[in-house]
Amino acid sequence: MNQAAAVEPAETPLTPESWGKLGMWLFLAGDAMSFGALLCVYGALRVTSADWPRPSTVLGIGLTAFMTFLLICSSVTMVKGLSAIKHNDRAGARNFLLLTVLGGAMFLGMQAYEWSHLIREGLGLTSNPFGASLFGTTFFLTTGFHGCHVFGGVVYLAIMSMQVMSGKYSETNYSPIEIAGLYWHFVDLIWILVFTFIYLL
Repeated sequence: MNQAAAVEPAETPLTPESWGKLGMWLFLAGDAMSFGALLCVYGALRVTSADWPRPSTVLGIGLTAFMTFLLICSSVTMVKGLSAIKHNDRAGARNFLLLTVLGGAMFLGMQAYEWSHLIREGLGLTSNPFGASLFGTTFFLTTGFHGCHVFGGVVYLAIMSMQVMSGKYSETNYSPIEIAGLYWHFVDLIWILVFTFIYLL
């Protein structure tokens, strides 16, 4: 085997290994624009509002920081799950995928707790006792849109973890798990941006 043939070309989003992966990249590109638009609208409304509340006085930063930590940890378990199936370790892959599902489910549970707490304090889609009413509108739309993505990922990965043990995936057939990983890492990355723009700044 000559040296040129031994060196495999590096994979990029523009040269994916499968149509499924290309489809996921296209979906994520469109989704990134949707989140970008939401964050731009949030920023524009905040800059032009005279009574926009300071997020740290309304939102639970400590709880949300822990939620962010959970999602980051779930990205690590997602990577470990993919690595396990690449080594044909089905039990390991299932366990790491289930840990990823658990991280996502805990995130959603804490987000539901945060929402219920804020709603009890009077924050709603059209109401805000702390200042501009559009604060509540943009907060619930942005975090809710992201929460829908987390829920979809949790369901998707839960089904995938069951399929792993049925033998559907192996060291030669792991592309669907890799594609799911792309989605999950994207959801985590978007949350870091949401956390930074809406909670911290």
